[in-house]
Amino acid sequence: MSYVDKVLQPGESVMARASIHWVTYLSGVLVLAAGFVIYIAARPAQGFLPLTAIVALLPTVLGLALIFRAWLARLGTEIAVTNLRVIYKSGVISRRTVEMNVDQIESVEVDQSIAGRMLGYGDIAVHGTGEGIENIRLIADPLTVRSAMTAR
Repeated sequence: MSYVDKVLQPGESVMARASIHWVTYLSGVLVLAAGFVIYIAARPAQGFLPLTAIVALLPTVLGLALIFRAWLARLGTEIAVTNLRVIYKSGVISRRTVEMNVDQIESVEVDQSIAGRMLGYGDIAVHGTGEGIENIRLIADPLTVRSAMTAR
C-alpha cells in the first residue's frame, strides 16, 4: 500500500497522481554507454592493458550508480493531488513528506524546457499562503498535475 493511500482521510479522494519521469535515468545511461564505448574502442588496440579495462570500468560503475540512484528517487517519490490537499513524499528508507491544503494554494508554476515539452516532463513549484512546496523536479505530465491542483 502506498503512502498516499495510507494517509487518505474519510471523504478524501485522489484526483491526480504523479511520479518522477523516466528521463531521470538518462544521465546514468549515457555514462554507462560511454564506459562501454571506451572498452570496445580500446579492445582491438595493440597492447590492450588491464589499465585500459579499469579506465573503461570507472564510467561503467559510475553509470550503474547513477541509474540506481535515479531508481531509488523514482521508487521513493509519491505526488498526489486530492480534493483536500497536495501530498508530496520522498525517500525510501528515510521519509520526508510535505502536505498543503488546496485552499491555501495561491499559484502553481510549471517550468518545461523544449525537451520537457517533447517528452512530457517538467518542474512544478507550488506557492501557497505563508510558504510553498519546494520545486518538484522532473515530474511526468506536469500540466495535468497543475490542473488538478488549481481545480476547485
